[in-house]
Amino acid sequence: MAVTEPAPAAGPGARKREEHRPPGEGAAHEGILRRQAQRESAARTYARSLPIVPVRARGLTIEGADGRRYLDCLSGAGTLALGHNHPVVLEAIRKVLDSGAPLHVLDLATPVKDAFTTELFATLPGKLADDARIQFCGPAGTDAVEAALKLVRTATGRRGVLAFSGAYHGMTAGALDASGGAGDVRVARLPYPRDYRCPFGVGGERGAELAARWTENVVDDPKSGVPTPAGMILEPVQGEGGVIPAPDSWLRRMRALTEARGIPLIADEVQTGVGRTGTFWAVEHSGVVPDVMVLSKAIGGSLPLAVVVYRSELDAWEPGAHAGTFRGNQLAMAAGAATLAYVRENGLAARAGVLGARMLGQLQGLAAAHPCVGDVRGRGLMIGVELVDPEGAGPDDLAPPPDPGLASAVQRQCLDRGLIVELGGRHNAVVRLLPPLTLTDEQAAAVLDRFADALAAAERTHRTRPAG
Repeated sequence: MAVTEPAPAAGPGARKREEHRPPGEGAAHEGILRRQAQRESAARTYARSLPIVPVRARGLTIEGADGRRYLDCLSGAGTLALGHNHPVVLEAIRKVLDSGAPLHVLDLATPVKDAFTTELFATLPGKLADDARIQFCGPAGTDAVEAALKLVRTATGRRGVLAFSGAYHGMTAGALDASGGAGDVRVARLPYPRDYRCPFGVGGERGAELAARWTENVVDDPKSGVPTPAGMILEPVQGEGGVIPAPDSWLRRMRALTEARGIPLIADEVQTGVGRTGTFWAVEHSGVVPDVMVLSKAIGGSLPLAVVVYRSELDAWEPGAHAGTFRGNQLAMAAGAATLAYVRENGLAARAGVLGARMLGQLQGLAAAHPCVGDVRGRGLMIGVELVDPEGAGPDDLAPPPDPGLASAVQRQCLDRGLIVELGGRHNAVVRLLPPLTLTDEQAAAVLDRFADALAAAERTHRTRPAG
């Protein structure tokens, strides 16, 4: 097995590690976790399924307070394009700190901001970059989504928004309205095309065609109950929705539909941007140029940063119409500019496409030997493995029911083997891999080896479904 870090063993091996910890190390680790559980809110998420205390990190590797090492395929939910503490990122941050430059300047112009916007515009689709404006938002992607929705409403004078089933756009009120789990629906919900579990029961090109026709009908039918909207927002690859890439032909159809009707198209590239899917921006696979792009996560080089980039004719709001105290994060802009330049100059987007395709192929081969693997899908280094109950009665004729219990067991077994993965999808039954774009061939092999071991172990130990 090709590995780059020693894989922590499970079972007896884990007990042996406990015996050889330096004095007090285990107690400190457990104490920190205990105090977190006592002090932090019930809304915490990753800490529940990943009970580790990171103290050092570099590239793909995290070291915990207990001395264990992990291969991190969560990457800050896709934030760490270059992995942890990449030298170019650290150098960019140190340069700003050593320069004496102000770290907080609201939205004032600075050399650091100028360098960031110049680098960002150099990566954008040409037809957008040639006539674009940028709005710096609060530091989270969800605030950039709010800004984008506010922007198109201001520019068009309309209120409604078209969004898609399975979407995830953030956790603030407006972003949640446009997400798949919205409870109080104020946004028109449309079908997002899926091969696996197609809402029309057909999948493939026909399923995408039906999804597009349904959208056109909703927009054009005067009795659909959906007036002409302020905009349409979509993800080129749904991440939290279960790693579902939109067909390129469907994306082009959405672009043609919105353009013909004067509806601004918003591409949420918070997770798909900066090379993650095999092109610098995921919309480039289809050749689509949106009117608005929402960007965050990787653009800050591991630090909080979020922006909206849009066509200048939409720039209709008044000064202060969207603001935020921390929209001038100088360290994030420096780290972001360094990250964008490194990805661009070293061809990491193309590399992610090649390596991701290879990993997809190997995982699909693994699926052939494991009936519990219902589907393997993704684009570039954004990969999802949907786990199912092959003996269960599914809600449709296309696929067995999802098995979130097995997915959770796989995640635990991965952690036992020193591999950090995330879960997502409609029923939390999709194991997600989001490794950094700096992933080497050897590291990719180690990730897949550990995942295969974890899957086999979880299959053996997962509690069987109770008899009907």
